[in-house]
Parts: sequence; C-alpha cells; structure tokens
Amino acid sequence: MDSSVFIHPSALCESDDIGPRTRVWAFAHVMKGAKIGSDCNVCDHVFVESGAQVGNRVVLKNAVLVWDKVTIEDEVFIGPNVVFTNDFNPRAAFKKKPDDFRPTLIRRGTSIGANSTIVCGVVIGEQAFIGAGSVVIKDVPPHALVVGNPGKRVGWICSCGQKLDRTLRCSCGRRFRLRTPKLGLLERA
Repeated sequence: MDSSVFIHPSALCESDDIGPRTRVWAFAHVMKGAKIGSDCNVCDHVFVESGAQVGNRVVLKNAVLVWDKVTIEDEVFIGPNVVFTNDFNPRAAFKKKPDDFRPTLIRRGTSIGANSTIVCGVVIGEQAFIGAGSVVIKDVPPHALVVGNPGKRVGWICSCGQKLDRTLRCSCGRRFRLRTPKLGLLERA
C-alpha cells in the first residue's frame, strides 16, 4: 500500500488494494478483496465488502454500506447512510453464492443523497443526482434528477449540480439537449 494512504487506528482495513492519498476513518471496515481508488474519503462506520470496487476521488460519507458486486466509478459522492443491496430476493434459509448476486453500477460523477437505498441490478448514469431518502429500483439515465420511493425522475441536473431549467440550460452557462428520456442528456458547447 502506498505510504500516502491514511488508515485510522480504529479502522479495520483488510484490503491492500487502496489507492494513494485515500483516507479510511474510524470504525470503517474494508474487507480483503475490496478495491478503493486514489484520493478517496471513506468516513466513519463505512463497510466495503470483498468484491466491491470504488473508483478515484470518491466520497463515502458515514455509515455507507457497499456490498459485493457494487461498482462505483470516479468522482462519485455517496451521502451518509446510503445502502446498496446485492441480493434481489434474499432468504436466510437459502444461502446464495456471490455469483448469484446482481451487480450494480454507479457511473462517474453521480451524487446519491443521504439515507437512499439502491436496489441491486441497476445502473445509475453519469452525473445523475439521487435525492435524499430515495429508493432506486430501476436504471437512472445520465444527468437525471431522481427523488422518492420508488425513485422517479423529476428533472435534469447539470454537471455542476444545479437543476436545469425547462430549456435544459444551467445558470453556470452549460446547455444540454435531450437524446431520449431513457438515454439522458448530451452536453452542447
């Protein structure tokens, strides 16, 4: 492990696949086989299971649970108490192998608000924004603003994090055009 990695003395970090300048804070548990990229912030009480993959410059706020078969790409923000699942129909009496779990993919630049639940098997598109307390049960297109239980798209979000107006323009100056509601937005110069 790179010497620039910080592991708090109260953290349990069993993985040696932690990127440079990443910080793992008190009471976090990163299992052997988990991969965490560089410049990440893994806050208190986070759990990252074997087989989970976390990209570069990712923030996992307090009490986030990242299970096997969850992949989080670069520059993603995961708010406090976010829970990912990996078994669509769990039963205590019927144990499954990790190969039976459904993968989940969180694309680059996404933000997921506090206390959200991401049900396994979904893809959340680039730069999407999931509002606090949402339950995501289906794929989310790029740049979608999703809220509620179940999560529904209520608008579009800019790369800077601001909600787009009806003309798909942002106060920051970016303009977008819609490919299709399912495929999301394309940025125009």
